[in-house]
Amino acid sequence: MIQYQSEQVTVFQSAIYKTTSTVIVTDDLVLIADPNWLPREIEEIRQHVEAVRGDRPVYVLFTHGDFDHIIGYKAFPGAVTIGSEGLRNHPDKEKKLALITSFDAGHYIDRGYPVEFPHVDIAAAGNGQAFQLGETRLTFYLAPGHTADGLMTVVEPLGVLIAGDYLSDFELPFIYDSAKAYEGTLDTVRHIYGTHNLELLVPGHGEATEDVREMERRLELADRYLASLIAAVQADDGNALLALRDAHAYCSAFTDGCHDENVRIVRSEYVGG
Repeated sequence: MIQYQSEQVTVFQSAIYKTTSTVIVTDDLVLIADPNWLPREIEEIRQHVEAVRGDRPVYVLFTHGDFDHIIGYKAFPGAVTIGSEGLRNHPDKEKKLALITSFDAGHYIDRGYPVEFPHVDIAAAGNGQAFQLGETRLTFYLAPGHTADGLMTVVEPLGVLIAGDYLSDFELPFIYDSAKAYEGTLDTVRHIYGTHNLELLVPGHGEATEDVREMERRLELADRYLASLIAAVQADDGNALLALRDAHAYCSAFTDGCHDENVRIVRSEYVGG
């Protein structure tokens, strides 16, 4: 379904995990970020792109290589692909494809396109690297922490931040890569907030927002959670850790597992065992 729409930006939201897909139309190009999940949802995105593209080139941006974010890759043949250098050299490509295959088989899903790991045409290797076409400028920021290959992108002159799996309105940090790197990415967000005139923030899961105060709240939420988690692990405070586990939205075996992984990574980085 369409969650947010303006003259140039449409944000779709999947029924699964509130995962977003963003389509941005400028005079120079059409940019699609993370087309996902279900075939009908991806078809809705594809039809929208066909309706608005005209003679513009189409680019598909991947915020990271988690299988839910790459699942719609081959639904847009001929598109130029964008991702981080880490995505281009992802060490577990076959594992991610196996997760897609398993998801589809487990839910009796057929797709009308091949399932492949994205080939990255334009790879971002450093913060502030930019790609410009006409008046449209994409500025890239590496965003490790959730995963090692994360990428945030600011689309100008529209002032849109495509954040990937950060800055959700409801989802606390899931750390699959590094808590220290996650803290560094939050510092990168502060830089982005201070450098760019943002008009819209689109997280990978949850609601897009135009409210600057809400953007700040989401950064503070992640900051507070990480500080509390690190302190609880260092103090070996079981009650605090249980409270942090239960603070996740939509508590389930999935969020419990994410919490356990957060604790494991923080312990390995801040305690040493």
